[in-house]
Amino acid sequence: MSTTIALFGANGTIGSRILNEALQRGHQVTAVVRDPAKITAGHPNLTVTTGDVLDPASVAAVAKGKDVVVSAVGGGGAEGHRATIEPAAKSLVSGVRTLGDEAPRLITVGGAGSLRTPDGTLVWDKEGIPGFLLEIMHAHGDALDFYRTVSDVRWTNLSPAALIEPGERTGAYRTATEDLVTAEDGSSRISAEDYAVALVDEIERPAHIGERFTVGY
Repeated sequence: MSTTIALFGANGTIGSRILNEALQRGHQVTAVVRDPAKITAGHPNLTVTTGDVLDPASVAAVAKGKDVVVSAVGGGGAEGHRATIEPAAKSLVSGVRTLGDEAPRLITVGGAGSLRTPDGTLVWDKEGIPGFLLEIMHAHGDALDFYRTVSDVRWTNLSPAALIEPGERTGAYRTATEDLVTAEDGSSRISAEDYAVALVDEIERPAHIGERFTVGY
């Protein structure tokens, strides 16, 4: 069954894979970007429009009539994430909220920093993490803290494994809620392609409304 999706951040590393995965499965996707020229993919189910994830009115305009709003926005470096991730969360919720009973679901790309590791500590408490990565992790953590105060919007936040990078689409993954998904050798990873599979699976078969979940091999 085809779903109508508004996708912010469609030209990023993760967003472009979500875009491709959703289109391949027959969903109708509106890519919401600041510069439409950056979306070079052509597809009969793809519409490209301009919008600003930090403007609730812009969010509401593109969200109206959609089944799901997906945000894969990042911020580049640490400073950009601080300026983007939590403010975007507040703008997305505010914009979607104005649509009342007609409001779509909201699914957002999260971070791994606030997940529990096998020894019980959080990822971002491990020694040796560079400062810029900590900034990015905490930006996502602040956004998640905000989402957890929201009860009138159907939100889902999807945290990746500790390592996410472009790779192969296998269609296989495991999920958890608060614990980092790790392999037997202790590694925690997911390809951006399989992360996109998990996110579109959540669109098609909602299982985590009002909560964060995570994915890894």
